[in-house]
Amino acid sequence: MQSPNSPVSPPEQGAGVISENPSTSESPGAAGSVPWTRSRKSIALLVMVLGVLAATGPLATDMYLPAFPQITQDLGTSEAQIQLTLTAIMLGLAVGQLVLGPMSDAWGRRGPLLVGVAVFTVTSVLCVFVPDVTLFIVLRFVQGVAGAAGAVISRAVVRDLFEGDDAVRFFSRLALVMMLAPLLAPLVGAQLLLVGPWQVSFWVLAVMSAVSFVLVLVWLPESLPVESRRRQGPRQLVSTVSGLVRQPRFVGPVLTLGLSFGMLFTYVSAFSFVSQQEFGASPQTYAWLFAVNSLGMMAGTQANGFLVGRVDTLRRLGLGLGLALVSVGALAVLAATGVATLLMAVGLLALMMFSVGFIMPNATVTALDGQPASVAGTASALMGALQFALGGGVAALAGATPSGQASLLSMSLVMVSAVSLSLAAYVWTVRSKIR
Repeated sequence: MQSPNSPVSPPEQGAGVISENPSTSESPGAAGSVPWTRSRKSIALLVMVLGVLAATGPLATDMYLPAFPQITQDLGTSEAQIQLTLTAIMLGLAVGQLVLGPMSDAWGRRGPLLVGVAVFTVTSVLCVFVPDVTLFIVLRFVQGVAGAAGAVISRAVVRDLFEGDDAVRFFSRLALVMMLAPLLAPLVGAQLLLVGPWQVSFWVLAVMSAVSFVLVLVWLPESLPVESRRRQGPRQLVSTVSGLVRQPRFVGPVLTLGLSFGMLFTYVSAFSFVSQQEFGASPQTYAWLFAVNSLGMMAGTQANGFLVGRVDTLRRLGLGLGLALVSVGALAVLAATGVATLLMAVGLLALMMFSVGFIMPNATVTALDGQPASVAGTASALMGALQFALGGGVAALAGATPSGQASLLSMSLVMVSAVSLSLAAYVWTVRSKIR
């Protein structure tokens, strides 16, 4: 019997942990689960399904942002009230992960996932017909809770089916979809406004969610067999959570991930204003720059995948954090000295995005790889909730200026602080591993 403090827990009997080596053999699974083959086609399909599920929450969060003025006018309310709809879904995503993660440990992955996707689909349709902002806020909270199912359970499914370098390879592919979703969602939302009113975004979310429901129902395997499930009452859940937060090998990479996400989200929330107000870029120019920087993250995830098997996980994570610190540190120096140009800023931010392609998958695997499958959902929930909390909290600091608006200097200083703290958490993680 393996100690809970062992670095990597072996697959529990029937847990279906697999390798990415192509074959047509089936992995064991729970009774009634969909057969799982180890072919490249099956793995590619799994990436697509889990990627869409994980991207649902971020898309719902960001896709309607360009339509804020139109929504404000249509509902006859204030911009501050419409901002509360964004706060509501962020809160729902955090709360939903804390609820649905333990549920998936107790009842399996497919059931809670199907319920979450179904509720998300219904609330997306209801958002189209809201008569006032109060109901809109309530629906957005419910939508966030339901949308959290895709994020938290997709990570738990990967933990069930993969381990070690295979998990890193998969998370590298999954991270590409998960991180591009919040970055590109505002651009997609802006284009949808050319097609129709703001409600079109919610129709798109509803259709995407309905397709996801069908894919999960007919194809996604149940990755947590009955014998590995862990039903927990309040006391048992508190015990599980307290056990996780006492583990440096879990808390360290979770803090690394959350603080790095804060660095990334600071860029996402502030650079639109910085590029247009400080450097005079047009909205169209900003959109192109946003796309270029997103390509940097895509390159980073691919480079990370190439290094799997050649460089160990912690070293890849350290490499990503080092690149991030160099890029945002240089940006802060240029901003402080007043010599920064738009081209310089974009180049350094693209390097930062490249580093995110290393940080996210490796920090995620480092946190989850040492956990038994029976608590993977709870661990994933804690990780996701902290990521949203730190991301939103850190990013808000960029606007803490005398004018109340973010600047290149405030943005870069917040990003430097976040990645420095993330690096400190990484050092703590490495030391705990050595011990």
